[in-house]
Amino acid sequence: MVKNNSVIGWDVGGAHLKAVLRDATGKVLAAKQVYCPLWRGLNELATAIDDVLLEMQATQHAVTMTGELADIFSNRQAGVVQIAQLAAKKLTGEVRFFAGNAGFVPLNLVEHHAHDIASMNWLASLQYLAQQVKQALFVDIGSTTTDLAILHSHAPQVLGFNDAARLKTDELVYTGVVRTPLMALAQKIPFNGDWVNVAAEHFATTADVYTLTGELPLHDNMSDTADHAEKSVEASARRIARMMGMDATDAPLSAWRQLAYSFKNAQLNQLQLAMLRQISRLQDQQSLQVIGCGAGEFLAAELAQRLGLQYVSVTHYIAADQKEVTNSAAVCFPAFAVAGLGLAC
Repeated sequence: MVKNNSVIGWDVGGAHLKAVLRDATGKVLAAKQVYCPLWRGLNELATAIDDVLLEMQATQHAVTMTGELADIFSNRQAGVVQIAQLAAKKLTGEVRFFAGNAGFVPLNLVEHHAHDIASMNWLASLQYLAQQVKQALFVDIGSTTTDLAILHSHAPQVLGFNDAARLKTDELVYTGVVRTPLMALAQKIPFNGDWVNVAAEHFATTADVYTLTGELPLHDNMSDTADHAEKSVEASARRIARMMGMDATDAPLSAWRQLAYSFKNAQLNQLQLAMLRQISRLQDQQSLQVIGCGAGEFLAAELAQRLGLQYVSVTHYIAADQKEVTNSAAVCFPAFAVAGLGLAC
């Protein structure tokens, strides 16, 4: 699929590559997420890019990333540079890299702007939304992390501009709906009438929780399971049972589903506190709306309801001819946003 003056927005993560093709009017023509376990090597990214390019081509490319955190790199700057070099080698046409408030830079300036480029995909989302939204709490719940940020007077109002600062301010919460180990959600969990200690082992992840609750579709559950086995309801029950030191046959499936809801509630509580911290910084909260996206958007909507706030999906800001494409672009929203910013400059 090739269109004149089209742009592909790329979001290079540590576990997934996301790409969104937009035409000159901003309409989304295609959107795709590819499993890309970057910790296994840069060849994973090369293969993922090839996979995307089988379905979409463009004359321009706008790239943002978080994959520089992968432990194959000695530090974040090296990760930024190596990812950028590979992207520039694989892509044809004009390739520019999103450097946050410094705008877009070509490959030859990437090393100089590495700290501006590292983990700035959330800012691409915010800058794009700021063009259309006066005030909101943006909540992007992905497979691994959650980004939270305030928009006020059509501008980002954030406290941190790197991962360390954003972790400190709860603008970055390391919890998501696929890859988060359940031991990161709670040390004790209610089960069978007792408070049970949770095993500090990588036996199960949040993908198992939301498979059991029926809220995570298989196309958003691309990562390997904790035991590298299948992703069925029964397999998820087997994995979540291990967190209790048990086997799935020790209780009916309904008990494991209820345990999944208990873990879900623990994750919701974590995120609710982070949201409340951001909201408390605003003097005028009456007109506040929550704008949500990502594979875990269903949690963002539920959290907005908990807090009595209006909820708006980012699909409201995405133009596409097919609902399926719109929904895919919402899961890949930083890629959608960086493509839009690339079109505008």
